[in-house]
Amino acid sequence: MPHTMSRMGDVLAGFHAVWEFESDSVLIRYERGIRTPKLFQALGERRIPLSAVEGVTLSPGKRGTVVLRLLPRAGADPLMEAAAGQLKEGSDPYRLVLPAERETLAEYYADELKGLLTESGSTDRYLVAAPEAPLSFKAYDGKASFDGTAVQFRWSWTGASSAKWKAGDQSFPVTELSGVEWRSPEVFEGHLRLVGRSVESAAVQPDQDPAAVVFGLGYGPVHESLPFAAAVLAAVRTRGPVPVAPAPSRRDPADIAERIRHLGELHQAGLVTDEEFSSKKAELLAEL
Repeated sequence: MPHTMSRMGDVLAGFHAVWEFESDSVLIRYERGIRTPKLFQALGERRIPLSAVEGVTLSPGKRGTVVLRLLPRAGADPLMEAAAGQLKEGSDPYRLVLPAERETLAEYYADELKGLLTESGSTDRYLVAAPEAPLSFKAYDGKASFDGTAVQFRWSWTGASSAKWKAGDQSFPVTELSGVEWRSPEVFEGHLRLVGRSVESAAVQPDQDPAAVVFGLGYGPVHESLPFAAAVLAAVRTRGPVPVAPAPSRRDPADIAERIRHLGELHQAGLVTDEEFSSKKAELLAEL
């Protein structure tokens, strides 16, 4: 009986991941380990429908390896759309690195996959599932969280600019957004900026923009901020109903006191006016 990928369950194991071939998809399970890229560990497992793939390549890798790679269609994967070509080669979730002695086997699977591909070009809907909410990560100037319906930015008194403190903590329903701008912290200075009908801030620097959080080394790394951006993009594409805002929860009095102290420092430095200081202080006291 000839070996065919139409049988479900064929498996190809490489460094950091295992690909399981099915009749209509490739299930990628990423390994956990010290040498496995953190993005892979965060993703855990992904099912890639063959309808989301337009090509397959096999090429020589580094230090006695070969690389099997799926070529996703433009617009098929919210993770890759959010990444916008900024991922380092070693963090590409569509690459499977194998020992060179397995090249013949990899070539077989590449040919089999090519024979099953029927779609090409861009797609107007996501075909690969996005990371699931709730998601959150700590940026340099605040904490970003996403519950599937709205993005919340809560500013940090140690890192947020006076502009963000003046604006206060932010909440953005996905129904008011049209996209997400993500910049990798591995390139220069990273940020995540929300784009939407009522969010017109592209000309503002991210550290001054209440619709953005900034991050760098140690804050908002790729494996936390990129899946977050992808989940928001997917939610924006599906456009769910506007959520009913929950009743505000009471905050830790020590946190409120620290925020008021920092607000006083901004006031003394002339970065906030008397009126702004009084108004913001009253808002913070009302949260007790």
